[in-house]
Amino acid sequence: MRILPEETCGICIDMQEKLLPAMYNCKGVLHRTEFLLKGLRLFGIPVIISQQYTKGLGASVEEIYEAAGTRDFMDKRAFSCCQDEKIMEKFLTLGRRNVVVMGCETHVCVLQTCLDLKAAGFTPIIALDAVTSERKDDMDAAIIRAQQEGVLITSSEAILFELCGDSAGPKFKEFSNLVKEKNKMIAQD
Repeated sequence: MRILPEETCGICIDMQEKLLPAMYNCKGVLHRTEFLLKGLRLFGIPVIISQQYTKGLGASVEEIYEAAGTRDFMDKRAFSCCQDEKIMEKFLTLGRRNVVVMGCETHVCVLQTCLDLKAAGFTPIIALDAVTSERKDDMDAAIIRAQQEGVLITSSEAILFELCGDSAGPKFKEFSNLVKEKNKMIAQD
């Protein structure tokens, strides 16, 4: 299966002010998530931003809104985004079977969303470098479970290169600059 732009959307799960700082490798994951969101935006891929109980956990961190190019978000109370009627309706309205998944926490909201997406006929794709949990072993266990359940696991850069397609495409130069920017950011981690 190829990850094609016209068949792909994304979801950024719960990268919130009061949640993200407690996560494993939060700075590195945030940088890779920014890179992924900027790349998805460059290739015209729609992204949903979810927030778990915004009143209690705060808004998404500013970098997420900036990278996604929007301040729109969907508030939820269920751990799985798919258990929220409005978010599920949004997935169905987008009509794209591949869903690039990033965010917090891998063993809770990310995993449950992926399992429910798969059950609903979507192809969830976890961007391994753009997900995290408070504890690394919880994250690692969730990735193993996701693979066992048939969820695709890859990296942010691999996803974006696949969406780009080739170096002759109209967006390649911009994408190449984005990769260079990401590499500089990661070198500072």
